[in-house]
Amino acid sequence: MTPVSGVSDKRRAPEVAAPGEPSASPVDPVAEAADGVSVEPALAGKPEPAVEPAPEPMIEPATDEPGQEPVREKVRTLPTKPGVYLFKNERGDVIYVGKAVSLRDRVRSYFQQQGRFTSPKVKAMVANIADVEYIVTDSEVEALILEATLIKEKAPRYNVRLKDDKAYPYLKVTDERFPRVVVVRRPGKDGRYFGPYANPRAVRETMAFLRKLFPVRTCNLDLSGELSYKPCLLYHIGRCGAPCAGLQTEEEYNKLIEEVCLFLEGRHQRLIPDLRRKMEEAAARLEFEKAARLRDQMLALERVVERQKVVSTGGEDQDVIGLARAGDMGCVQVFFIRDGKLTGRDHFFLTSLDDTGDDEALAAFIKQYYSNATFVPKEILLSHAPEEAEVLMEWLSGRRGSKVTLRVPQRGEKRRLVEMVTENAALVLAERESEQSRRLARVEQGLTELKELLGLPTLPRRIEAFDISNTQGAEPVASMVVLIDGEPATSEYRRFRIRDIQGPNDFEMMRQAVTRRFARGLQEREELQAMSPEERKSQAGKAKFAEFPDLLVIDGGKGQLGAARDALRDLGLEEIPTISLAERLEEIFQEDDPDPLLLDRSSPALHLLQLVRDEAHRFALNYHRSLRGKRQSRSALDGIEGVGPKRKKILLRHFGSVKRLREASLEEIRAVPGIPADVAERIYQEVRKAE
Repeated sequence: MTPVSGVSDKRRAPEVAAPGEPSASPVDPVAEAADGVSVEPALAGKPEPAVEPAPEPMIEPATDEPGQEPVREKVRTLPTKPGVYLFKNERGDVIYVGKAVSLRDRVRSYFQQQGRFTSPKVKAMVANIADVEYIVTDSEVEALILEATLIKEKAPRYNVRLKDDKAYPYLKVTDERFPRVVVVRRPGKDGRYFGPYANPRAVRETMAFLRKLFPVRTCNLDLSGELSYKPCLLYHIGRCGAPCAGLQTEEEYNKLIEEVCLFLEGRHQRLIPDLRRKMEEAAARLEFEKAARLRDQMLALERVVERQKVVSTGGEDQDVIGLARAGDMGCVQVFFIRDGKLTGRDHFFLTSLDDTGDDEALAAFIKQYYSNATFVPKEILLSHAPEEAEVLMEWLSGRRGSKVTLRVPQRGEKRRLVEMVTENAALVLAERESEQSRRLARVEQGLTELKELLGLPTLPRRIEAFDISNTQGAEPVASMVVLIDGEPATSEYRRFRIRDIQGPNDFEMMRQAVTRRFARGLQEREELQAMSPEERKSQAGKAKFAEFPDLLVIDGGKGQLGAARDALRDLGLEEIPTISLAERLEEIFQEDDPDPLLLDRSSPALHLLQLVRDEAHRFALNYHRSLRGKRQSRSALDGIEGVGPKRKKILLRHFGSVKRLREASLEEIRAVPGIPADVAERIYQEVRKAE
């Protein structure tokens, strides 16, 4: 089951993965939400006015450690104003972010000996607090906004947070002459945004469907000036109106962009009458090809609309949110109702729940999700009443610009709709848990198999892999990637720029990379050993190379393996198990065995080795391409007399790339505003020399 994203105003695209195909929802919204919804009372058990009571003290004195006395002293001096507090550990990492009506009362409650903070999670957190920082705000709503921002930025260990929320993509309609639709990772203040999408696949499917349905441009050409480009292939196959060549007016193009925005808002029904009118007008003018294209667009939209069930006769905009939990993990399912129709849905995972209450978990989701969402509906239906509901409504109303209501329906169609969404969340969570269990079992099987096949002393919990990337010796780089318990530990990836090696000598490059990595590790180990136990504990997180692998994997054959082993011997680290993996036949080489080891293609051990090898290859190649691209751009334009940073920027903006500049004629370069004729001639000659 793959829930399909939906988007609304400045928000989320409809369910368009495969127009005409049935929805993949675990529970069919057509069967469950057939009638309109009735008006429900506001949140059951309406909360008291937004005055946050100070938490009661802890039962156990978790702060008796001598190192926390300065913290307790600092807490006594905190102001009694609203604000945000940050707990830090000995390494200076933020481990928790919270907000309070009274900073002193709230923070002090963590360090008192009796109260409601009795969960193991909170006790463990308090035991790790080494410092407290705070930021005073003018109101509790301001504190809520700042809290959500800091949780996203700092990703504290003990906060409930959206899993991998920084990676959620958005669709952006750019703010420029002849706007484009592009995928971005962070919303800005320019253009219109739709998202975030929890499923990147939904973004790709939406973009593909958009390009079939609406012929908007996909190029990066600067169209702010004269429109004198040649039409590309997309124009000739009907996928672009070629505004770059002046074949489509701004008025026509902007109407097309308005249709795109209506589509991304999930308001598809509004597009169909206009498409039908245009089709009939084109047919009346005997423009049958254009009429056929419009007919196809209209039919595609009708297939999307057919799958959108009417769940409200009132035509409201609503989000329906349901929470399901299992242990430390939670899943929130969101259904998007626009103009009374269910236009799409998405799901998000919450981490670090532990013994967090449903009210706190849902409040954390609302704060983090709607701080990024680019549209807030008038009404949000919930499976549970969140903490601080009144403050949340005040904040959401400020984001929307008009009143927003949070409701927990108790009966009727709205209640059945919330139950359906919650059931969807539970099914997604169960599927996720099952998938994780299978994956963990397969990883454990792979690690055990590697230990037995390679004769390792322990399970290879930490696997490091190295790869080299260069182009005939130019811009040589090396990568180091890490798997911990079979999972990529991206924060421990490292890259090396190879020095002082001439030509494509992969063996020496590998030797240098391995030497530099482990020499640095030995140095950090010596520095840690010279420290006191307290210093060592606080500095351990800063030693990035001090931990050595249980297994070292080299991308390549016997030659690369020999170079790596020589480097380890020179450093006195020959005891580190090392193998190489050759890509063509997936042969595993060991230093003392002349014959390669071949594993079955379905072997979990081979899959782990392929994963770490492919990651090393990808990481090295991306770094090499980045350096090579900078070098090519620099060598093609830098050093040409009369071409400084400003003219270089003008040229690249006009032509889009150095490649297109090379392909341009002398007359085309002379026509660029701000480029004198003599400079244009030098550019024409030099860029071809550098090719």
